[in-house]
Amino acid sequence: MAIAYPCSQAISSVSSSQPSKSNTPCSSSFPLLNDICSVTLGRRLYLPSTRLIARPTTLHISCSNTMLGGLSYKGSVTDFPEDSNNKKDVLHFVKYHGLGNDFILVDNRDSLEPKISPEQAIKLCDRNFGVGADGVIFAMPGVNGTDYSMRIFNSDGSEPEMCGNGIRCMACFVAELENSPRPQSYRIHTRAGLIVPKLLEDGKVMVDMGQPILTAANIPTKLPKREDGAVVKAELPVDGKIWIVTCVSMGNPHCVTFSRKDCEVLDVNSLTLEHIGPLFEHHEMFPARTNTEFVQILSSSHLRMRVWERGAGATLACGAGACALVVAAVLEGRSQRKCLVDLPGGPLEIEWNEKDNHVYMTGPAEKVFSGCAFL
Repeated sequence: MAIAYPCSQAISSVSSSQPSKSNTPCSSSFPLLNDICSVTLGRRLYLPSTRLIARPTTLHISCSNTMLGGLSYKGSVTDFPEDSNNKKDVLHFVKYHGLGNDFILVDNRDSLEPKISPEQAIKLCDRNFGVGADGVIFAMPGVNGTDYSMRIFNSDGSEPEMCGNGIRCMACFVAELENSPRPQSYRIHTRAGLIVPKLLEDGKVMVDMGQPILTAANIPTKLPKREDGAVVKAELPVDGKIWIVTCVSMGNPHCVTFSRKDCEVLDVNSLTLEHIGPLFEHHEMFPARTNTEFVQILSSSHLRMRVWERGAGATLACGAGACALVVAAVLEGRSQRKCLVDLPGGPLEIEWNEKDNHVYMTGPAEKVFSGCAFL
């Protein structure tokens, strides 16, 4: 069971000398809660906006407004007493999402070892029996002159090299831990190398994702390569059809497809990702498995993408995948170097800069709620 509460400005303490036996709308007794919740005294705190239940000893609050701040009762909301019969460890976390690609963020600044195991991450990411997320991200001490290190466990317990949407979420997370104003940039060490996110004044995060890796051996893929080592417009048989693919690594492997031999333009919304995605991910041509981006060209500067992520399945967004697809689109002569990429969760701005060969991603990262979970 997880204890959760929305995250915004804390509401001052609420108290009552007598328990109530019926739902009582907020009134003058609860001046800061008027119009946004109803309160009764009982055994549970229920917040439908987070779909999680916490168990304090006194207050029952039904809230439909996600901007409700943390409730204090004789102290802060984080002081909820634990079940005396429950001896499990507790993990404090903050939930973030980048265009619906959601993560559990853990303050791990005191150690380079994750606070939980991959098996525990699987349980936490379960959307029915846990908190629910595409992955767990650990904000760790920096190494080799960096500000922080980032590690991530996917929802299946595997560990990717990095995550584009996740790095935006982590940048916002550590900025809040530091109470740092915008604009602010961080040098973050990942298994894919150095990544530099910058928090912008407009609320978005711009990330220097570094240079794309195009050589087949370093992606890695066994698909036929050109003389320069790149895999561009290669034929890949999947599910009885021949797909035309270009492979790119943004520190993690990506297989990008715009068409099949029998279909010049993909209608990405008609694809059944749950069927076709795993066939790409586990294809023998990708020894480290692969993320797969299915792309529809709307114009030379506007692309639509759906993604099957290695270790996470179909997600609402993939930042590294959006970067990889713009690189692939340029290599195939399909797009400009600066594009708007539409994902199921919303748009990302991607630029493959010709001067420094770096790929830049700009998009949002939003805090959802804070809480603690029994392990």
